[in-house]
Amino acid sequence: QSSNTVSVIDPSTRKLLGLIRLGDSVPAALGPLYKGELLVHGLGFSPDGRTLAAVSIGSNSVTFIDTATNTVRGKVRLGRSPHEAFFTPNGRELWVAVRGENYISVVDPVRLTETRRIPVPDGPGMVLFNPRAPYAYVPSSFTPELSVIDTRTYRVIARVPQASPFSPNLAVSPQGDQVWFTLKDSGKVQVMQGLPPFKVTATLSSGPVTNHVALADTSAGNFAYVTVGGLNVVRVYTRDISPRLVATIPTGALPHGAWAAPDGRRVYIGLEAADQVQIIDTANNTVIGQVPTGQLPQALVYVPGAVRSGEGTANLTSLDST
Repeated sequence: QSSNTVSVIDPSTRKLLGLIRLGDSVPAALGPLYKGELLVHGLGFSPDGRTLAAVSIGSNSVTFIDTATNTVRGKVRLGRSPHEAFFTPNGRELWVAVRGENYISVVDPVRLTETRRIPVPDGPGMVLFNPRAPYAYVPSSFTPELSVIDTRTYRVIARVPQASPFSPNLAVSPQGDQVWFTLKDSGKVQVMQGLPPFKVTATLSSGPVTNHVALADTSAGNFAYVTVGGLNVVRVYTRDISPRLVATIPTGALPHGAWAAPDGRRVYIGLEAADQVQIIDTANNTVIGQVPTGQLPQALVYVPGAVRSGEGTANLTSLDST
């Protein structure tokens, strides 16, 4: 977020390949004549893995990056302080949660234009989609309410109470039956049904500065991994009807972003105050490695099939150049 870069990691070798530079580092990025992206924060990717969408809070933009060549192919300016974005399951639209406003921006990723706005409660934090049903889920950062949107009509069809107003992140199970969302202000994580009637089924006290959640389907069962920044740990819960805490994993300073590998064998955690990604082995819930990143890492995604040939290092810059 402060180096205004995207760090690219090869998970098979556990090495940093390099950085995609979207702007200058802070404080240079705060100059009056600055034109680059500012406060690079959110990440989403297309279903085919060929496009990465990077959201920049300070420059009110989303940048579209070709994952094979690590080059920028366009950007779209949005409303105030966009936060997180993700592609629809068919890849035809990018939905962006514009947290400084009260709507979701729908962007055409081919024409690079905003096509519509979907009204939601003040401060939408993120948007993700059900892989098996026509629903999108939008938690709020300012209003204690999560919105469920019918993706066919672009209308809010359910409003689910949050235990507190500040929800920055959510995850949807591969089965589409559960939505987990974090509450940073109250140190909780809640679980709701992914299908009607969209009822909250559990509220868990995870700890101060609860940030992101990643869902992993492993050989031992299905689990939720929750980053708790105030305790420098990741909490691991079962995804039963009544979730149970099964592990607490110590991490480095201020764990934030989280994403699971598609095969469920690894979970990757961004450490906001340590400028690195830690790798968790889900078989024994231990940290097995770390990789350096740019400054103040925030969101993290694992993109399967991003590079189909070659090493994936085209057009990357070194970490030393930040």
